[in-house]
Amino acid sequence: MNTTSPQGTCTLVGAGPGDPELLTIKAVKAIQAATVLLVDDLVNDEILAYARPDARVIHVGKRGGCRSTPQAFIERLMITAVQEGETVVRLKGGDPFIFGRGGEEVEHLREAGIECTVVNGITAGLAAVTALGVPLTHRDHAQGVVFVTGHAKTGHSAAENPTDWQQLAATARDARLTLVIYMGVSGVAHIQNQLLRGLPGDTPVAVIQHASLPHQRHITSTLACLRTDLTAAGLGSPSVIVVGDVLQGLAAAGVSVTRFGT
Repeated sequence: MNTTSPQGTCTLVGAGPGDPELLTIKAVKAIQAATVLLVDDLVNDEILAYARPDARVIHVGKRGGCRSTPQAFIERLMITAVQEGETVVRLKGGDPFIFGRGGEEVEHLREAGIECTVVNGITAGLAAVTALGVPLTHRDHAQGVVFVTGHAKTGHSAAENPTDWQQLAATARDARLTLVIYMGVSGVAHIQNQLLRGLPGDTPVAVIQHASLPHQRHITSTLACLRTDLTAAGLGSPSVIVVGDVLQGLAAAGVSVTRFGT
């Protein structure tokens, strides 16, 4: 007689930038079916209203600059719950495969003999510029877009981030690319200084905090004034920094603060 418990399932779900109405239908269905939800810090609590009443919700916070749940511990939780027959949803802000460590989690699940499904979510970099009414690409201003993290590895300074910002700036200038920088606020001084080696100081910049949420705020500035204007506005994490000529329609300099949906 086989007494082995049936193996459960695991789905990585992108919860989007924050606004619950930006969830996909597929994401809602996965959340509704879950018996265990492992939830990141940046997931809006309102999204958990879709969970079944008896679902076990485990908050596994991961946010730059704050105490985080170790990634290895999260992966062990996922694997153990699946092996116990649970329907597991790993609920992440934005998209699981854009700076969400979804790739690492898929690799560890496969090593444990578990295949998982991925449900994409709207990434914050896209939602942020959309909330300002501008695109990431435009035939007249930007032929492509680069998503890049400004967050150095734990224990390293921003200057030790392996990204070659000077080379990236030169490429963005020559190839007419929009730069979308995630987790860059803490290292903004270094990033700004390096980008100025390849881009002119009057390059338009926007910083968007809490994209898509009612308390969203943003500044529009230039690369030369980025750090000064960011400090004056008091914006912090979570924020997205957008650099490029697609922002020309916004104010080229100065600080403006807006709220989403107003």
